[in-house]
Amino acid sequence: MSVNTRLGLLIIISSPSGAGKSTLAKRLLADDNKISFSVSATTRAMRPREVEGKDYYFKTREEFQAMVAADQMLEHAEVFDNFYGSPLGPVSDAIHQGHDVLFDVDWQGGQQIRASNLRENVVSVFILPPSITELEARLKARGQDSAEVVAGRMAKSRDEISHWAEYDYVLVNEDLDACEAQLRAIVTAERLRRDRQPELMARVRALNTEYEELL
Repeated sequence: MSVNTRLGLLIIISSPSGAGKSTLAKRLLADDNKISFSVSATTRAMRPREVEGKDYYFKTREEFQAMVAADQMLEHAEVFDNFYGSPLGPVSDAIHQGHDVLFDVDWQGGQQIRASNLRENVVSVFILPPSITELEARLKARGQDSAEVVAGRMAKSRDEISHWAEYDYVLVNEDLDACEAQLRAIVTAERLRRDRQPELMARVRALNTEYEELL
């Protein structure tokens, strides 16, 4: 890494379903070319129009389990009989090249990433709904889930929200535009932290040299 390249951030965004994390993640990615989305690995079958390495890294169960055993996954979980996880290699390469990587994961995935060897690069944000009534209304308004699925998501949301205090930042998504602005402010501030700017020492040395030349 050159002296002028900062280490990238691992930006974790979590929330209960319907609170807005996926929409916020898409907005952040659309307008900031310094951030890329973490491509997950999965053992489920490839769907039509999906592209290897863009939508997912498609693995057999044996390949996936071998990666887990070799500590090549930042986080992983089994969901509906399929494994999903974030491969360590591409993420590590990206942050050491100064690129930020965005993760849209649940609290369990967030815990695993924060416990990894890359934890010093993590910035975690939890998104809360303004109320439980509003959360349910948003889930119903999406019109993509049955009443049973909505009820299941609502039942799960209480446990998800209970992990809010594990995160560096907590935002209430009452107004999407305002919440997006707050999220962008967090990313900007984290990029500007002293310990994330390796070129500062060289700049200070240059200033001190100028002082000496003036004497």
